[in-house]
Amino acid sequence: MKINLLVQFLALIDELRGRDETTAEFERLLALYGFDYYGLIKALRPVEGPENLLLAGHWPVGWPETYLRKRYMHVDPTVRYLGYAQAGFRWRDTLGAFRASPHRKRMERMMVDARHNGLEDGYMFPVHGRRGLIGSLSLGGRPVDLEGVEVALFEGIARRLYWKLVQAADPDTAARLSAVVDVELTRREMEALSLLAEGMTSHDIGRVLGISSHTVDWYMNGIQEKLGARNRHHAIAIAFRLGLVS
Repeated sequence: MKINLLVQFLALIDELRGRDETTAEFERLLALYGFDYYGLIKALRPVEGPENLLLAGHWPVGWPETYLRKRYMHVDPTVRYLGYAQAGFRWRDTLGAFRASPHRKRMERMMVDARHNGLEDGYMFPVHGRRGLIGSLSLGGRPVDLEGVEVALFEGIARRLYWKLVQAADPDTAARLSAVVDVELTRREMEALSLLAEGMTSHDIGRVLGISSHTVDWYMNGIQEKLGARNRHHAIAIAFRLGLVS
């Protein structure tokens, strides 16, 4: 284990100046650990494309274009698993959670395609704020075996790095994300809520998210309960007031 490298970076991060120096030092750490690629990403809203969500990163040449062209973001098992994860996890372990998924074959094809592009395995670390999942750090390339304590330290690095780069890129967004809200919604609930705020019906939301309208209704019931809303229109009003949607 190279725990000292992780501890040193955590101690150093607040002293680093600006985005360029911070990312350069982080990339040096990843090289020493054996990771070839990484991405620090803001949480995806389903009505947006992923093109402007990357805070920092380095991927195999052509892989981002392939990922977008083949619409892998809709079936990516690591992204789907991320919505429920409370701690860091390994990419290869996520497929087991979707054995019964109707998208299982496409998930497997995506993982094979990723390996052919040099992404043999990796880890993902969720970044949570007061509004739930707000971003993630993904590390990959050749297989690297992390011990539990290393995973925990990378989780801490993911959070610190995320807030530092968001603050550098957009202080207003950083302030909004860190504002106190006593509502915790899952990633799927946030996706459904965002689409509802766009004026979509359960059928429309289900089509965008690749789920049934009955599942959408189940998410909506959970959202209304968490927000203390009387109906969907009331839920949207509360969500706007809390800054959950904009």
